[in-house]
Amino acid sequence: MAEYELPIHRNPLNSREDFVEAVKQVVNPLRQYYSAGKAHLEIGNTGASYSSSIAGLEGFSRVLWGLVPLLAGGGKSELWDVCLQGIKNGTNPAHDEYWGGISNFDQRAVEMAAFGYALALIPDKIWSPLNDEEKENLYSWLNQINHINVYDCNWLFFPVVVNLGFKQAGLPFNEQKIKENLERIDAFYLEDGWYADGVDAHCDYYGPFAIHFYSLIYARLMKEDDPVRAQKYKSRAKSFAKEFIYWFAKDGSALPYGRSLTYRFSQSAFWSALVFAEVEPFSLGVIKGILLGNLRWWFKQPIFDSSGLLTVGYRYPNLVMAENYNAPGSPYWALKTFIFLALPKEHPFWQVEEESLPSLEEKIVQQSPHFILCRNEEQSHVVAFNAGYKHTNEHSHVASKYEKFAYSNVFGFSVQKGDWGLSQGAFDSMLAVSEDDNIYRGKRKCEEYEVTEHTIYTRWKPWNDVDIKTWLIAGTPWHIRVHCIITGRKIDVADGGFALGLEKKEYKGQQAEIIQNSQESLVVYPWGASGIKSIYGDSQPELIYPNANTNLIHDRTVIPAIKASFKSGKHWLVHAVFGEPGSVNIKQKWKNCPKIEVTDGEIIIRQGTEKIVIPTEC
Repeated sequence: MAEYELPIHRNPLNSREDFVEAVKQVVNPLRQYYSAGKAHLEIGNTGASYSSSIAGLEGFSRVLWGLVPLLAGGGKSELWDVCLQGIKNGTNPAHDEYWGGISNFDQRAVEMAAFGYALALIPDKIWSPLNDEEKENLYSWLNQINHINVYDCNWLFFPVVVNLGFKQAGLPFNEQKIKENLERIDAFYLEDGWYADGVDAHCDYYGPFAIHFYSLIYARLMKEDDPVRAQKYKSRAKSFAKEFIYWFAKDGSALPYGRSLTYRFSQSAFWSALVFAEVEPFSLGVIKGILLGNLRWWFKQPIFDSSGLLTVGYRYPNLVMAENYNAPGSPYWALKTFIFLALPKEHPFWQVEEESLPSLEEKIVQQSPHFILCRNEEQSHVVAFNAGYKHTNEHSHVASKYEKFAYSNVFGFSVQKGDWGLSQGAFDSMLAVSEDDNIYRGKRKCEEYEVTEHTIYTRWKPWNDVDIKTWLIAGTPWHIRVHCIITGRKIDVADGGFALGLEKKEYKGQQAEIIQNSQESLVVYPWGASGIKSIYGDSQPELIYPNANTNLIHDRTVIPAIKASFKSGKHWLVHAVFGEPGSVNIKQKWKNCPKIEVTDGEIIIRQGTEKIVIPTEC
């Protein structure tokens, strides 16, 4: 990857002034990309599921998520006059850059929320400067959201935020729409603070950076008008924080999982919203430490191009993993995290010292996302062992983003680049199955699952006559996978371990140390090790070198895997999978594989003091 330094790379992100400057460092490079009428941002040529005109509005609106709290907290921006001109023209039906009438399920409904946010927090900056005609245009354009349908998920909050903005600015608002949508969102609530992103939908970052985020804004602004609901939102957020904290590592990174990961540092928007809403599930210093640590981690990664523009991707620019709704301006949604800049200078948040993460369990069950989470604090490693879901959807790479066996903040996860073979499929942390034709598929959804204290069970069917049951025995650096495969056809399978990056700029030219024989494969670099052992089953270890840009964290990787071929019948595979950051004592840890015994009636796994027994009557 190209090496260049931008001003934000040198920003220490310590003081309030540092964060004011950080917003400017993110948004100021956009100035030259505004259209003639200032109503669109034209920063790239890649496409999305909506038109380039709507993509231009998206880029324009997402800048507001950073500028609004900056201005609300008393800051200034050279871009605000540009934005104000764009608002005047974009909402003017007679102007060439008019943002247009919207229809059901319109992307523009998403972008309208930023304007509601502005009306709620800075009406003196966005509403007062307009003349009567401009005010009528802005109100009329935004009010369209009260007359269309939105998707039955986090989208229900967009009309709520717009109407909340109307209310805070003293404008007519649709109270019934707010009530109906919030009641429907309540149906998404599960337990322990978790929301699914819809009924029978996934639990992912849309809980913290969307549903909780908007709920906490509502709780802050409506604490007197709607105190019962405001208190409910605060209580749920407090419960959720005690689970969500496990997704964050000591080094500031967080777990990559689910869709919309190009929103990057929006991972910590939930913690910002907690501070904004004055909710403290932990000390203010701990929350500040999580929030600032995550932002520092992100601003050290190559997420900007050489011009200072945010790119589509995760740790590096990457269109392979992108969603169908990721346009060039989409990543600026991450600016939501800067809501804490709306806090006044005298707020305790700016005075309190950062604190490190509190003492957390090494292993915890999270039932709502179907996880067992394991942590190694010393190595800043977080691994979520995953059961998957009984449902799926049509979003890009849904199998990779929701159905892998394990997700790691260090190793990331990979997505398919093509259909042909294991190199294009990049099946890390996944059992891939082929009908003897080199076209592989992984689990897209499960038929049943169970998450217990130490074990995850999941069952899935790649074809109607192939039934696969998997037991995951969670742990780090070792975890165990037991597969029972009942097939009515000839199949090939490949069980992939963690994807290990092939290079790191700190170690240029470093060669890998490889251990490979008929039972095991291990790859060791100074920055980490990944390996897999065949404990039981007629199989063969192999190193898979996936296509470039398939992994979210590393642009080139190697995946230790175990391959097998089966005829019709019942077959068992037992594999021990190893993943460890760094290279300290790797060979000794590699030797300390959990003890596994396979008998005619059961499989016994001993991991530390734990003894797990799996009957072989599959």
